Amino acid sequence: MTAALAASKATEIRVRGLVQGVGFRPAVWRLANRLGLSGEVFNDADGVLIRVAADRRNAERLVAALKEECPPLARIDAVDFRPAAADCALDGFHISVSAGGPMRTQVAPDAATCPACLSEIRDPFARRFRYPFTNCTNCGPRLSIICEAPYDRERTTMGPFNMCDACRAEYEAPGDRRFHAQPIACHVCGPKVSLAKTGGGAVEFSAFSMLDDADAVAGMLLKGYIVAVKGLGGYHLACDATNEEAVARLRARKRRYSKAFALMGRELDIIRRYAVVSPVEEKALTSSAAPIVLLTARRDPRLPDVVSPGLSTLGFMLPYTPLHYLIFRRLDRPMVMTSGNLSDEPQVIDDDDAREKLGGIADFMLTHDRRIAVRLDDSVVRVVNGATRVIRRARGFAPGALPLPEGLRDGPPILAMGGELKSTFCLVKDGDAVLSQHMGDLEDAHTLADFERTLDLYGALYDHRPEAVAVDLHPDYLSTKLGRRIASDRGLRLVEAQHHHAHVASCLAENGISASEGPVLGVALDGLGFGDDGALWGGEFLLANYVGYRRVGTFKPVAMLGGAQAMREPWRNTLAHILAEIGWPAFAANFGELALYDFLKAKPIDAFATMIGRGLNAPLASSCGRLFDAVAAAIGICRDAAWHEGEAAMRLEALVDAEALASVDEDLAYPFGIPNLKGSGLPYIEPAAMWQALLGDLYENAPPTVMAARFHKGLARAVAAMVRKVTLDGDARLTRRVALSGGVFQNRPFTEELIGRLEADGFEVLSHAKAPTNDGGLSLGQAALAAARLAADRGG
Repeated sequence: MTAALAASKATEIRVRGLVQGVGFRPAVWRLANRLGLSGEVFNDADGVLIRVAADRRNAERLVAALKEECPPLARIDAVDFRPAAADCALDGFHISVSAGGPMRTQVAPDAATCPACLSEIRDPFARRFRYPFTNCTNCGPRLSIICEAPYDRERTTMGPFNMCDACRAEYEAPGDRRFHAQPIACHVCGPKVSLAKTGGGAVEFSAFSMLDDADAVAGMLLKGYIVAVKGLGGYHLACDATNEEAVARLRARKRRYSKAFALMGRELDIIRRYAVVSPVEEKALTSSAAPIVLLTARRDPRLPDVVSPGLSTLGFMLPYTPLHYLIFRRLDRPMVMTSGNLSDEPQVIDDDDAREKLGGIADFMLTHDRRIAVRLDDSVVRVVNGATRVIRRARGFAPGALPLPEGLRDGPPILAMGGELKSTFCLVKDGDAVLSQHMGDLEDAHTLADFERTLDLYGALYDHRPEAVAVDLHPDYLSTKLGRRIASDRGLRLVEAQHHHAHVASCLAENGISASEGPVLGVALDGLGFGDDGALWGGEFLLANYVGYRRVGTFKPVAMLGGAQAMREPWRNTLAHILAEIGWPAFAANFGELALYDFLKAKPIDAFATMIGRGLNAPLASSCGRLFDAVAAAIGICRDAAWHEGEAAMRLEALVDAEALASVDEDLAYPFGIPNLKGSGLPYIEPAAMWQALLGDLYENAPPTVMAARFHKGLARAVAAMVRKVTLDGDARLTRRVALSGGVFQNRPFTEELIGRLEADGFEVLSHAKAPTNDGGLSLGQAALAAARLAADRGG
C-alpha cells in the first residue's frame, strides 16, 4: 500500500476517560495487531489518541474490541472519530511518545496489588520475589506519586529511580503487562525499605525475623510493639489488634481516646473470624480500591473493646500493597492499621515529619525512599440497603471523575470549596466533576494548609482555570473564606450555596438527574448548616431542583446550649430538649427518681434557662444530629462528652440491629407529632411525645437496646409521614422522587427503615453511593448548583 493511499484512509480516534497509566495503550497495540492495522497510539493532554491507516469501519472494529477487552482499571467515557490529518502509513502499529499540552484527561486512583503481581512476590524463583514495590499497569500507585501531568515516569516520584536493563526491557515491550508502567521497579533499581528504632540505639532485627525488614515488622507486632509503616498515601500506625494492652498503649500515645481503629487482615478468612462478611461486602473488600469496609462484629470471638469502643462494627481492609502482603505473610490475626498522626491532625507523609511526630508513638519505623506526592487516607465504605456506599472517599476512589448530568455539562470550569468538616473540594471541567480525596476538618491548621497545597496540585494536574467559585453560605467556614479570597483575587464569580440544598444537589448529581427534570423532595438530615434565614438548620425537607428550593418542612428548632460546646457535650442537648418539651419543674416532679435527673440537676439549670430566654450563646437549631445526641445522652451514652464528631449517635446506632428493629411493634415505636411552627406555618417534627415515652421507659428501666430501637423506628416513621405530608397538594403528589442526603444517613438501621417505608408508599428513593452522604459530598453539590445557575444565566 502506498503512503498516499494509506493516508487517504487514515482515521483518528480520540478516546477520553480513565485511559492513562492503566495499560490502555498496550491494549490498543495488542488489539490493533490482532486486527492487522497499522498506525500509532499515544497519550496527550486530552486522553489517548489513536491513528490508524484504515477507514471508519475498521476503526470502529478496533473501538468495539477495546470496549470488550478494556483493561481492568481503565474506563472509556467518550470516543470520537475523524479523518486523520497526518500520514498514518507506518510499518505496523506503534506506541508513540506522549504529547504535551493543556491537561484535560483524568488522573487514575491508586489500585490494590493485582493477582499476577501478588503471585510474583510469593514465588521464590521470580525476579521480584518479596519485592515490596512490585506493580504493573493493572495495579500500584497512581495519584499518590504524581507530581504533574501527563502521567509519565519523570513526572512522578519514581523519576529519581533509573530503571535497570531488565525493567527497561519490560517497560519497552508492548506485549508485557508492565509496558509503560511508570512505577516499574525491582530489587536492583527501585525503592527500598529500611527499619529503624524510633528512640535511637541499636537493635538486632534478626530477633524478629530471618528474612528481611518487612518480615521483621511481623515479629515486632506479634511481640506487642507499635510500628509506624510508610504506606501508599501516608504512614500507618500498626499493632496487634488482639493484644488489648498494645491497643490501649497506642490509644494513649496517639491521643485517640474513643474513635474506632481501622483493621487489616491478611485474608478474608481472618476477617470472617471476627466479623460478618456478606457477598456485597466481600466484593468491596477485594476490589481494586481495597477500602476499609464497616462490618458487623461477631460476638464470639470478639476483639478487645478498646479496638472499637461502644460500637457493633469493625472497619476491616485487606492488604493492598506488596509491602503490606509481605508484612502480613505470617500474621494469623488482625492488626490495627490506623492513620499515622496525632488525633485530628493530617496523616504524616514526610519522613522527617514521621520521625518527629510519630517517634513518641511508635517503637519502630518501617520507611522507604520513594516520596509520597499526595496524601491519601484509606477510603471507608459501608453496605446499606444492599448497596456499597462511600463514607470517606480517598485512596482507590479519588480523583476518579463523576460525570455531571445533562444540562450541567456544557458550562465553564468551576471550583467548589466544600464545607468545614470532612472537607473535600471539587473541580468541574469539560462536564466532569473531579471530587478530591477526603482532607479532614479544616479547623486544624495543618489540615487547612494541606487543603490549600492539594488544591494547587489539582489545579496544575488538570490545568484548571475556574470561571466561578462555589462556597457554603456559612460566612465563618474556612473553606468559604478561602473561596471568597480566591474569587476576589482572580476576579471570578462567587456562587453561594445553602448547605442543605448542596446536600440534595449532590445526591441528584451522582444519580444522574438531569437539570430539566422536575423538583424532588430533598430530605437533608445532618448536624448543622447555615440556613438562608441566618438560623442553624440540620433537619430539612426541601422541594428542590438544581436552580433553587423551597423549604417545606423541618425539625423542631431547639437551643444549642453553649453553641458549639453542645456538639462536644451531648448532655447539653438532652437538657435543652427537656427544657423545651417538658420544662424543668414537670421533669423534676415526674422523673425526679431518674439517674438522668440527678446528673442534670447538678448543672446550672437556671442559668441555662436564662441563656435560652435571652438568646445568649444558645442558638436555635433544627438539627436532626443534635436530636440523636440528646437521645443518646438521655439513655446514658456519651453523656458527659463525645470525643469525636458523631460519637454519641454512632454508639446509639450500635445498640440497634435488624432483629431489634423488627421486634418493635409499630405502636411501641416512639411517637412524634407534625404540627406547624408559629409564624411561618412550616410543618415540623415535634419530639415532645417521644420524650415522654423515652423518659417513661427510663423510669421502667427498659433496656437501652429497646429504647434505641424504638427511637430509630419512631423517627423513621415520622420522617416518612413528613414526606407524605409535604409532597401532597390536594389529591396530587408534587413529586414521587425523594433524595436522601446528610450525615445522619450513614446510620444503617435508620436509613434502611426509612427507605423501606418510603418505597412502600410508592416513592422513588435516591441516595448516595459514589459520593459521601456526609459533608464529604458537599462540594459536588455546590459544583452542581453553580453549574445550574451559570447555565440559567446563559439561558436568560
